[in-house]
Amino acid sequence: MTGTADEPQIKASLDSLMEGSLRDIGIPPRPAILERISSEMLREEPDYKRLATIIGADVALSAGLIKTANSPFFGYRIRARTINEALMLLGLDVASRALAGIILRRVFPNSLHLERFWDASARIARVSGWLARRVGNHKLRPDDAYTFGLFRDCGIPVLMMRFPEYRGILARANSEEELGFTAIEEAQLPTNHAIVGCMLAHSWWLPEEIYLAIRYHHDSAVIATPSITPPLTSRYRIAISQFAEHLVQRHTGLSHTHEWPKLGEACLKLLDIAEDDIEDILAEAVPVIAAEE
Repeated sequence: MTGTADEPQIKASLDSLMEGSLRDIGIPPRPAILERISSEMLREEPDYKRLATIIGADVALSAGLIKTANSPFFGYRIRARTINEALMLLGLDVASRALAGIILRRVFPNSLHLERFWDASARIARVSGWLARRVGNHKLRPDDAYTFGLFRDCGIPVLMMRFPEYRGILARANSEEELGFTAIEEAQLPTNHAIVGCMLAHSWWLPEEIYLAIRYHHDSAVIATPSITPPLTSRYRIAISQFAEHLVQRHTGLSHTHEWPKLGEACLKLLDIAEDDIEDILAEAVPVIAAEE
């Protein structure tokens, strides 16, 4: 990855905002179990047996990791039966992000509204991973596209918990045809879900390419302009996830927003997809959209 002159400044800005944001907005801190898992994975020679013991202490997390390794998304011929087998199949990078995605959903209280949100995020993540194979031209790994899809909008449940009025603000942002999504949020709040999501991903030790993509995923200038931070891999994550969301909304008729008219042209150009190809891609994507987790 080639850096830009802006990156040190962005990292410094993130670090300076982190402490206040965690305290004032209520961003969930990195869970202790994720910290233990991440610390072991960052060792020069990670101990798979120790990792399996840490993960195995949490029954739901263990089941989630094995289910992830056996999902059709990865398409492994061998099925994982144990935590250790799941770790070996997925590899540590993919496994750590899968675990973070499983834990993310658990740190927020259960509600019907959030259940719909998580289901939509999972569907967008699944289609993003599929698109990385279908149209990505090997520029982005499917598991990276999938992880970004899971975390892209993680700032939304944080703001829902912190600001009782946020659900109405979110509805207005979704229905806005001209102004930027985050501009609607910032007109009524001291922040927006992209910044909050970036902070959460950064504090949870997700890779830079992911948290910067979260930060800018509603910014058409970032998608369209190579010279602007974030790096190209972040821009691909944004473009693929926005295209995935468009396909999901087209097929399901649910959770409609007006983001595609604002961002779609830049996304298609970056992905080198012609407008005329969308219908064929949508037809191929239908089984992925309709699949259950």
